[in-house]
Amino acid sequence: MGAIQAIRGTRDILPEEVVYWQQVEAIARTVLGRAAYHEIRVPIFEATELFERGIGEATDVVGKEMYTFTDRGDRSITLRPEFTAGIVRSLIEHSLYAGGVQRLWATGPVFRYERPQAGRQRQFHQLDVEILGSADPRADVEVIALATDFLQALGLKNLRMDLNSVGTLGDRQRYRDALVEYFTPYKAELDADSQDRLGRNPLRILDSKDARTQEIVADAPSLLAYLSDDSQRRFAQVQQGLTGVGIAYQINSRLVRGLDYYTHTAFEIQSDDLGAQATVCGGGRYDGLVAQLGGPDTPAIGWGLGLERLILLLKELQPAAAATVDIYVVSRGDRAEAQATQVAQTLRHSGFAVEIDLSGSAFGKQFKRADRSGAAACLILGDAEAEAGTVQIKWLASGDQEQVNQDQLGAIAPDLRQRIAHSRT
Repeated sequence: MGAIQAIRGTRDILPEEVVYWQQVEAIARTVLGRAAYHEIRVPIFEATELFERGIGEATDVVGKEMYTFTDRGDRSITLRPEFTAGIVRSLIEHSLYAGGVQRLWATGPVFRYERPQAGRQRQFHQLDVEILGSADPRADVEVIALATDFLQALGLKNLRMDLNSVGTLGDRQRYRDALVEYFTPYKAELDADSQDRLGRNPLRILDSKDARTQEIVADAPSLLAYLSDDSQRRFAQVQQGLTGVGIAYQINSRLVRGLDYYTHTAFEIQSDDLGAQATVCGGGRYDGLVAQLGGPDTPAIGWGLGLERLILLLKELQPAAAATVDIYVVSRGDRAEAQATQVAQTLRHSGFAVEIDLSGSAFGKQFKRADRSGAAACLILGDAEAEAGTVQIKWLASGDQEQVNQDQLGAIAPDLRQRIAHSRT
């Protein structure tokens, strides 16, 4: 019987890569915490109706990509394909809107049945940020600024931002009608997906990657021409706010995003280092979604960021770094090995990162592993040390060695910490 492997579209995140994920998560907590955003954790699966009503049945996500199943209670359940709908459901269920403007963020796995490729799996991970309860254009600027701050804090470069307004639902309906009128004479020349979208969601034709479809799209009407005066004024305020905080952008009138709930501001941040799958972060305003899902009229804006694509960029920019080990403990003999565990615990309680060699092999092999561990110091316990209640401390960079009593390790911890820091400078 062959070995069981991970399902296509999923992957293991191995220890040497986890360090990048930890870095991303730590910086996210710092950047978002400074802006008074609070973490929320919502279920991985929800009632299918939530996504059908929230995202839109005519979207590719709902129509083609969701992982949906019937549970033992004969309920239709879907693994979340994104965070926003679940966060809005939680906002309504727990009446969070009663507390005024909510600044929330979440992270974790999401699921879409797509063709696996670099930076995108069928189970992938997102960082999600939302402001719920503010229609002020400054909220749009704030969330975009946070995305920019976060990416810059990670040291990413070669980033650019596309910005657009999709207006109100009325603006979009007028634009939708104009697109249907424009594309209908070309229907036979459109790719198969675009032909299907023409009747269901013609705005998605603008995203087609088919060469002939893109030629036709080039002369399609611009969404900006169908914005109401109020929508145009609002879009101008967002642009002024971004300029005011020094964020560069370019207007992309073809940018509509893939989900039906968007209104007004839509944006994407891209990296030239990611090839065809260039989008790192995308989002926009969704003023009607809370009411659509049964809550009070609540304006909102947010974004989602794919962590797999982000990790690809970080690995290009930064060499892998293993978890730091301060002290490596080697021992030989039953009594010495028992004392080694006690010594390691004493040092861990003093704040050191300590690894014990559990192999039971000869000292020579254990010393080789100590050298490879990256530790600054090696603690040695053999029969003689176990009898005397001592340990040998060997400083791996210099080869210097000294003996101390085991019961003195807690007292000399400050000196050990200083010497370890000095050995790494």
